[in-house]
Amino acid sequence: MGTGGGRRDYAGCMSDESVAFVRAGVPTALKAVYHAVRFAAHDPVIVIDFSRGWGASAGGAGGHERVVILRDVELERARREIRNAAVHVYADFAPAVGLSADREIASAQSAAECLRRRGVRRVRADRSLPLVYAHEMRAAGVEVECDAWTSIMARRAKSAEEVALLRRAQGVTEEAIRMACETIGRAKVRADGVLIDAQRGSEAALTSERVKSMIDVFLMERGFTNPGSIVAGGPIGADCHHGGAGELRTGEAVIVDVFPCDSKTFYNGDCTRMVVNGPVPESVAAMHAAVVEAKAAAISAIHAGATGDAVHAAAVGVITRRGYRMGFAAVSDAAGKGGMPHGTGHGIGLDLKEPPLLDKGGPELIVGDAVTVEPGVYKVGLGGMRIEDMVIVTLEGCENLNRLPEGLTWA
Repeated sequence: MGTGGGRRDYAGCMSDESVAFVRAGVPTALKAVYHAVRFAAHDPVIVIDFSRGWGASAGGAGGHERVVILRDVELERARREIRNAAVHVYADFAPAVGLSADREIASAQSAAECLRRRGVRRVRADRSLPLVYAHEMRAAGVEVECDAWTSIMARRAKSAEEVALLRRAQGVTEEAIRMACETIGRAKVRADGVLIDAQRGSEAALTSERVKSMIDVFLMERGFTNPGSIVAGGPIGADCHHGGAGELRTGEAVIVDVFPCDSKTFYNGDCTRMVVNGPVPESVAAMHAAVVEAKAAAISAIHAGATGDAVHAAAVGVITRRGYRMGFAAVSDAAGKGGMPHGTGHGIGLDLKEPPLLDKGGPELIVGDAVTVEPGVYKVGLGGMRIEDMVIVTLEGCENLNRLPEGLTWA
């Protein structure tokens, strides 16, 4: 429980050598703030960790004290939900000139005033700190240094509870993908090769937009928000992040990439599967075989101590050995086999994309990293092929959270 009780005057309590670590912003938008306090709010929240000789670990024991400052309407809820912190409101740290009528500026003023009263003259700030906080702190005589890694490293090492939340998010994501792939794979076909939307009539076309709407509703009914899935069929899929548009056709590869967020926990799922309605063209089957092998090679390379660079290299080795190239496709590539223009994967958690990267120059992996593994190949005029799993890095390997099959046929 948060202490949250008294309103204290901190003037003169600490020396000028004192150091603090600051995170601030709207928790539902800046996940570094949410991760620190596990408190969902749509107004700015400031988290200040006071400690002499601040080191590499935020939230540790021994001389550590945490102060949380937030809007007054959140005070009672915050006192109940935020643990091991003194919870205050902006007005508790109003400067002599008073608080601004602008809520974000007022929150920044209160953070600066709290530090001033504590005698703090130097702080380290999370990389996501909005500039207005640095501005107000500097105006109050507080030096601000960017600490790019403390919060990032704390978030990378997922706890058992966080892994369980990711597993749930990925499970619902997979359910949505199965629904979409089966809808496409089992659809009947018009004489012109266009798939039929059985729910809308015997000749109504099944479109990317229609399948994406079905995914949206499916996820909403399960408490997930969806920023916009990818259902990209045929040549459109050659643009790896095109959301997809228009009629879906038999004999074409369709990328189904779903990446929703659990509205309750804020943890994300992210999974991609492929589907072909009807016979699979030889060129599509070759792309599929390359991607499946590349994903397996990358997953086999993952363990604590391996680098994201090495994992990416394992995938690249398969892609290039099978005759595909690395880099972005050009119109001239229509005569070739195509290639892979992106990295092998990225970190995931409270944000859809967060460190570490599985890409060239990617860092050393640590126990608890949650990463996607999603090699792909794309060919102008034909389409794209990408298959994606989410894994949790362990000391000797990784745990794969996915259970869906990797095949192209869902009929």
